Amino acid sequence: MAIATGAPVRSPPVRTAPTCRSGRSRNPCTTPSRRLMTFGPTLRVSVIGLVVAVSLAACSSGSGSPSGSSAGGGLEKTTITIGVSPVPSSAPVYIAEARGFFKQEGLSVKMEIIQAPQAVMPKIENGSMDIFKGSYVSFLNLQDGGQKIKILSDTLQGAPGIAAVVVPKDSKLQSAKELKGKTIAVNSLKNLGELSVSAHLQINELTPQDVKFTVIDFQAQIAALKTGTVDAAWLVEPFLSAAQQGGARVLLDTNTGPTESLPIDGWGSTDAWVAKHPKTAAAFQRAVQKAQRLAATDRSALAEVVPKYTQIPKEAVMTMAMGTFPTSLNATRIQRVADLMHEFGYLKSKIDVPTMVFNGPEQ
Repeated sequence: MAIATGAPVRSPPVRTAPTCRSGRSRNPCTTPSRRLMTFGPTLRVSVIGLVVAVSLAACSSGSGSPSGSSAGGGLEKTTITIGVSPVPSSAPVYIAEARGFFKQEGLSVKMEIIQAPQAVMPKIENGSMDIFKGSYVSFLNLQDGGQKIKILSDTLQGAPGIAAVVVPKDSKLQSAKELKGKTIAVNSLKNLGELSVSAHLQINELTPQDVKFTVIDFQAQIAALKTGTVDAAWLVEPFLSAAQQGGARVLLDTNTGPTESLPIDGWGSTDAWVAKHPKTAAAFQRAVQKAQRLAATDRSALAEVVPKYTQIPKEAVMTMAMGTFPTSLNATRIQRVADLMHEFGYLKSKIDVPTMVFNGPEQ
């Protein structure tokens, strides 16, 4: 989940979220290139914090020559800066760096922590950043606002257990239908939380206007529940497990039903940058796709890198609910997000996601 905060955030000890259910995607158009691995917990762990703003130094070319057919030959740009959010779904680029996939493509990569794609756009325009990670809601909002975005790689797809609406243990609320007239905390308006909750309100014969969404940072939502400032809160891991550890109960899992397997975030740049650097974009795409396959099938590969740029300990990475890492870039999947956003009035006009997807010259 692409959630970024400013200063390092500490949350109370938590347990892992419920095991993600496996099974077929509800989307028949999903590319079946490889069965995705959905991870779930097997034991209680203590997560001492979600994120810490860290930067990795540029990958040195070192001694010897890069391997692989590309090896930097013909790339328009060989040193690139990538904007990353300090959350587990950024892991594929760190895996690609650690395993030498970028080097094989002739790329030297610098990582820079970012908080929101909207704030990154000036850096893309002035050339100080090349590629960045963002939620699809953010990418589509940028596209709708006139920015031309190209999606280079899919990163994370939702799965049960990683996000939910919770209520206090003694709350009288027992179902989503009873949320009418209630106040729900979300980390930001018109973003993934409000969108996914709205989709579930709809199937329970309610509209977004039947509730009040209010912005409260994840780390403050548990206290807001306890004081009665809000009736319910939309939380993601590890805050979700922390809330349950403190006695809150799940009213609604927002990665089921109409939002099951909903794409969460990916890597992108501007149309102008990709048009100027098509071979560099393709090299990035190939390297990350290799890493994405490892993230999808080998939890130890995630555990190797995630603790290096977050405060999530290795043992927690091995067991916590994390969603799934798609092994292909499929515009039909991402179109679901655009269609939901248009349905609930987030977008002024419908967006054709296939026009936003980059297909490298050697793909």
